[in-house]
Amino acid sequence: MENQVKPLVICGVNAVAEKLKSAPAEVLELIVAADRERARLNPLIEEARRNGLSVRFVGSRELGVLTAGASHQGVAATVAPYGYGSIDDLLEKIKSHPSRILVLDGITDPHNFGALLRSAEGAGVAHVVIAKDRAAGITPAVVKSSAGAVNHLKIYRVTNIARVLQELKRQAIWIAGLDGAAPETIYDREYPEALAIVVGSEGKGMRPLIRQQCDFLVSIPMLGKVASLNVSVAAGVFLYELARQLRSPGARKL
Repeated sequence: MENQVKPLVICGVNAVAEKLKSAPAEVLELIVAADRERARLNPLIEEARRNGLSVRFVGSRELGVLTAGASHQGVAATVAPYGYGSIDDLLEKIKSHPSRILVLDGITDPHNFGALLRSAEGAGVAHVVIAKDRAAGITPAVVKSSAGAVNHLKIYRVTNIARVLQELKRQAIWIAGLDGAAPETIYDREYPEALAIVVGSEGKGMRPLIRQQCDFLVSIPMLGKVASLNVSVAAGVFLYELARQLRSPGARKL
């Protein structure tokens, strides 16, 4: 497993609550603004103490410094570094269970990355592949933007997205690329359960080499005057169409 070197300081009521709920053993310390209204914070303090965690009270200004000026809502937590999975971990997991895999080709904005993780988790996707270079990793801003969804996903950080797609194909995983220029829309086909969904970077989209690895490309139909959607919104629309098809009694598995 690949780990970041330094612990993370996450903040915000939802992000901290999800961490305490899903992985309390990874929380090193709860930090609470002593001068903030406690109604929303007391349940977090009680949960931390139930788990035997240290709770430190500081002033709002000090908490702002600790969270690098983020909107902390009066609470933060120091947590263990995020443990990324390797491609070998992913391939082992999907051998016996067909899965939906979200592959992000160069998402750099932490808020977009967090929103993508939130949509993926909500749509039932358990695995997310990201690039090691020139792409956002798991940071406090990403954790907060994901509303804690990062705690329920397995994220794999790899050096070569194209090679990962080739490996997934060898495991009988189909590759669908979300491309605004594709003539076929997301509603024009039924999708296999074993599917990797590739989303390109903000602005430039998928790189040509990654586009070539896709078995098919699909777009979001735009009915208004705006030409395109934000990458996290577009991906969310596609992910929920996939979730809808899985739940549909007549859905055909390809």
